[in-house]
Amino acid sequence: MAHAVSARIGLAAAIACLSLPAAAAAFKCPKVGGDFVFGQEANVNSLDQMSSSTISTRNVAMNMFEALMTRDENTAPIPELASKVDVSADGMTYTFTMRQGVKFHNGKTMSSADVVASYDRYNKVGILRSMFGNVAAWEAPDANTFVIRMKKAQPTFLLQLSSFSVPVVIVPSEIADAPAQQLKTIGTGPWQLVDFTPGSAVKMRRYDAYSPNTGYEERTGFGGYKQACFDTVTFRIVTEPGARLAGMKTGELQGVEDLPTKALADLKNDKNVTLLPLLNWWIQIALPNVSFPPTDNLAFRKAVQAALDMDEIMDAASDGNYKLNVGLRYPNNPDYTDAGKETYNIKSPALAKKYLAEAGYKGEPVVLLTNKDYPAMYNSALVMSEQMKAVGINAQLKVVDWPTSVQMALNTDKDWNFFYTGWGTQPALGGLDTVQLLINPGAAYKPKNGDDPELFAAWQDMNNLPTPEGRQAAFARAQKIALEKVFAVPFGSLTKVQATRANVQGFKPFRIPRMSNVWFTN
Repeated sequence: MAHAVSARIGLAAAIACLSLPAAAAAFKCPKVGGDFVFGQEANVNSLDQMSSSTISTRNVAMNMFEALMTRDENTAPIPELASKVDVSADGMTYTFTMRQGVKFHNGKTMSSADVVASYDRYNKVGILRSMFGNVAAWEAPDANTFVIRMKKAQPTFLLQLSSFSVPVVIVPSEIADAPAQQLKTIGTGPWQLVDFTPGSAVKMRRYDAYSPNTGYEERTGFGGYKQACFDTVTFRIVTEPGARLAGMKTGELQGVEDLPTKALADLKNDKNVTLLPLLNWWIQIALPNVSFPPTDNLAFRKAVQAALDMDEIMDAASDGNYKLNVGLRYPNNPDYTDAGKETYNIKSPALAKKYLAEAGYKGEPVVLLTNKDYPAMYNSALVMSEQMKAVGINAQLKVVDWPTSVQMALNTDKDWNFFYTGWGTQPALGGLDTVQLLINPGAAYKPKNGDDPELFAAWQDMNNLPTPEGRQAAFARAQKIALEKVFAVPFGSLTKVQATRANVQGFKPFRIPRMSNVWFTN
């Protein structure tokens, strides 16, 4: 039996042969109706969840798409479109039994043929398709079964497969040939697309033919028993913090994903607003283009690293609502490590100038690619540019909107040297999701000749070593390599404060705003 081999294949066996019992009393919307208008701070570049890793895409798309596996409230793997998964005793075969009666938004009943087509597409265009490195093949022996066969056993495979960082969402087979960024938004979720106007809004409506997962009584994480209580949900793009604040106060917006720190004291006394703080929302980070000069030179990257005062950067990024944070995970998380801490917050102009001399830097422009959709990213770039100038680096800001900056960062031949972003969902999901952002093919900021051999070896060990202790040591090694070779420059972690109007119930802060099981009281 699969359960008997947990010591051998770890996580896979822990949820092997998991079959969910029918719920006794499933959630029912206390009230149905209305349009919930949610103020999102950044533009959406695409709703193609397979080929977009931006949080602005994830915020919206994950309310419409679903996957075989997802994570619960505590980020543990659970079945979603699968009713159960059986793992063979040797860890070489994963057999997924599909939930029955699941319909796509076009009315078609989902079958394992759609799963095969979706996995085939992800293997071509999916941002994190490196998760299939140990997969030999997949197949659909019948309409209700999907089987994955491995080249070798991987104890972390279900952990990767259940990630909602850039998930393998299931779409109808007839649209699965769509090129990257061109997928039609037809999923199986409780919400279906009405309209997407880039730069303005995305509107969804309740999908009345949605089949909830009766193995649960409540929503949990991005799975569980989900119900659409509103008639419609509108994600309105509101990039200006002051406009989100004003909309929250007037009720024009019934929810927002971020409020200015300086406005919180006043809002605490507003009985019409409920504040929802999220600690460790994301790690504010800059990613160097190691394929373009002068950031292709390690000594130059070390010079920048040595020059930075992280308190100044994070204070500007968050209006003071931050914590210094070494590395790629948050303190108190199970796999947190401070490996590489000697590279962090050095604040040494003398050392920076020493590295600049070693790099042979001659005042070439250094382009900092950022955006104003996320003020934390813009402000961190602004302060970092001044700190770089103070040691003699010709730092120049390039400010575009968020989707444009993401697209530009994919091309390492162009003139950008640091790309500004926030890592939140990935660190929250664990070290595996986080380091995967530095590994082919998901990372644009890597050497042209492929992954760094030392980093890739640590990544392989993170996936494949048989014990949790060994995999944790591999993560610490990977973080140390990434920081010492300056493949990433983490600044610190900030707190984000979401909010809803007081008549909104059921909205619980999470990595991504969940619009199911949320309702108006009046």
